[in-house]
Amino acid sequence: MLDFLSANTRAVNAQRAALEALEMAFGTTTPHCELLLLNATVGHDLVALTNHITAQCPGTRVLAASCAGVVGREGPGESMHDIALMGVRGEGCTVAHIDGLFGSTSFAKGVELGTQLLTSPQPVRMVYLLASGIDIANDQLIAGMEHVLGTEVVIFGATSSDQMQGVATFQAIDGAIHQHAAFAVGIWDPTLTVDTQATHGFVATGEPMVVTAADGNRIIELDGHPAWPTFLQRLGLPPTATEADTIPIGALAEALPANLAAEYGNDHILRVVTHHSLDGDIIYATECAVGTELWLTVRDEDRIFRDMDRMMTAMTSRNPGRSPIAVFQADCLARGRRLFNRVMKEELVHRMQQPFASDGVVPPWFGMYGFGEYAQLGGRNAYHNYTTSLAALYRTGETSS
Repeated sequence: MLDFLSANTRAVNAQRAALEALEMAFGTTTPHCELLLLNATVGHDLVALTNHITAQCPGTRVLAASCAGVVGREGPGESMHDIALMGVRGEGCTVAHIDGLFGSTSFAKGVELGTQLLTSPQPVRMVYLLASGIDIANDQLIAGMEHVLGTEVVIFGATSSDQMQGVATFQAIDGAIHQHAAFAVGIWDPTLTVDTQATHGFVATGEPMVVTAADGNRIIELDGHPAWPTFLQRLGLPPTATEADTIPIGALAEALPANLAAEYGNDHILRVVTHHSLDGDIIYATECAVGTELWLTVRDEDRIFRDMDRMMTAMTSRNPGRSPIAVFQADCLARGRRLFNRVMKEELVHRMQQPFASDGVVPPWFGMYGFGEYAQLGGRNAYHNYTTSLAALYRTGETSS
């Protein structure tokens, strides 16, 4: 049976950050767990953090990822030196990992991850997935895993990020650093269930651009012209603009079928552009067929908060009288109230944490501000961008005190 412990802290020195987080999570007891998950903003060296953690917790596997900010029980942290960790103790999970993850290899790598998870002592029921945030066809990665594990398995998690520059994201697996890897924690503990949901709060505007040439997750042309220059022109940006300019304002929207739109609370699902080629191709987050219509969007602050409250009501109503034993969060930096020339996250995080609290205590919480989010939509595994995506893990039969 699995147990979870979490902490988040801020420190420039890697050793101090690791020691403080371990002490916050484990208290005065000697830190020990079978697996430790780590999110760290890009001011930290993932290998150094891993080494300091394993020095304190010999034999613990450490899976780490870069991000633009973290979220934990203590709230959000967006500095260059924030970290969050989740310790996993006991029996009930199996780890898989792969390297060489790109758009063209995404399905095959998903199959490889799923095949590794078949070695679990019992069938995997849910998967925490952390994948590279650049040049990946996330829908195909999901499809590859489902090809092996079945569509009943619930996939939740995130894709790693940098400081929203679209340059490079990092994953560290047992101290080895990668840029195009993924790791998956297959949870087979039969006492656990998971509930996931996502919401964004952006609104599509204007006339859509139409994909007129594409290859897998590469959009080659929009409206018959090179994709990246056309995208920049529609955003009102100069030809010299980079992903650092487009990511905060350039959410692209795809229309959803009516049944999924009703559940989502929005007519569109969003996609982020994290990379482009020298030839002017847009490296998209999923495969994108010719004929797909893509709208630009605007951020609707009132709707972000309104839809967040609606999502929390839905999640708590599906689990009446129960408190989760752990929550995994994947989020976007563009969410929250825009104040003081930055988007403030504290209120939004408070509004998602309090409904899950028991006697005012927030459960172990592990989150990141990354490039993308995995959560179910319409009862199927799905990939999202610019959302808050939550996965709440419950112990079978447990209710709140």
